[in-house]
Amino acid sequence: QGAATGIGGIVRDIFAMGARPIALLDSLRFGPLSEQRNRYLFEGVVGGIAGYGNCLGIPTVGGEVYFEEAYSQNPLINVMCVGVVPKERLASARATGAGNPLMLVGADTGRDGLHGASGLASRTDPHARYDELRPAVQIGDPFLEKLLMEACLDLAHNHSEWIVGIQDLGAAGLTASSLESVARGGTGLEIDVAKVPRREEGMTPYEVMIAESQERMLIIVRKGHEEDVKALFDRWELRSTIIGAVTDDGLARIREGEREVACLPVG
Repeated sequence: QGAATGIGGIVRDIFAMGARPIALLDSLRFGPLSEQRNRYLFEGVVGGIAGYGNCLGIPTVGGEVYFEEAYSQNPLINVMCVGVVPKERLASARATGAGNPLMLVGADTGRDGLHGASGLASRTDPHARYDELRPAVQIGDPFLEKLLMEACLDLAHNHSEWIVGIQDLGAAGLTASSLESVARGGTGLEIDVAKVPRREEGMTPYEVMIAESQERMLIIVRKGHEEDVKALFDRWELRSTIIGAVTDDGLARIREGEREVACLPVG
C-alpha cells in the first residue's frame, strides 16, 4: 500500500498542475533477496507500483533497482511521474482572493496516514510510538484517483475561469495543502473541520487536519462558481464539500463548528 500510494501522490502532483500524466518511472533500493523479508518487501513494492499505475492507465516506462545490505528490511522507494500540458493551461496552486471558497474533493477522511510523513522522518524508536504510528500507512483506491484525475483535468482545461487554484493533499494532509496554497498567495484561511467528510467517528480536529487519506484534492473556487464546480464533480460521481474560505489577514484559523481550535500566522 505504501508503494502504491506513492504512485498516487506523485500522479496528483502532476494533474494538480493541469498536466496529463503519461508515464511513470521508479528508482528502488532493497536488501539482498537471499533474506525472506526482503523478498516479501520486493514483491509488495513492485506489485503496488504496477497495480496502481495500471489501474490509472499510466505505464511504468523505466526505472532502476539495486540491492545492498544497508537497505535490508528498510527499502528506499523513489517514484516519478511525467505529464504534458500546454504552457498556457498550467494550473496554479496559489490561494488568493478573500472570500473565495476552499473545496475538498474526493475520498472521505479517515485515520489512515496519520503521522505518515513525520513517522517516516522520525529517528525515535517506532515501537515506543506504536499506538501513535499504527495507522501511518495510507490505503489507496486507484479507481477513485482515475475519476479525480479526469475531473480535475476537465476543470482546469475547460472551466479554468471557475477556479483560482488546485492543490493536492499528500504528506501532512489538509494542513500542508491548505497552508502551502495560502502561503504562496500571501493570504490566510479559515477552515471548519466539522465540514470535512469523514469515514470514521470520533476524529479530533488534529487528526482531521493531518490525516493523509489518499485521493483528495483542494480546489480554490472563484466566488460565485461554487455550484458550477460542484456540478462538474457530481458528473464524475465525486464528493465535493466547501470546508472554508480564503481570508486576507495572513492567519490560519481552524474551527470545529463555532469553537476555534487553532489560530497561527501563515508566514
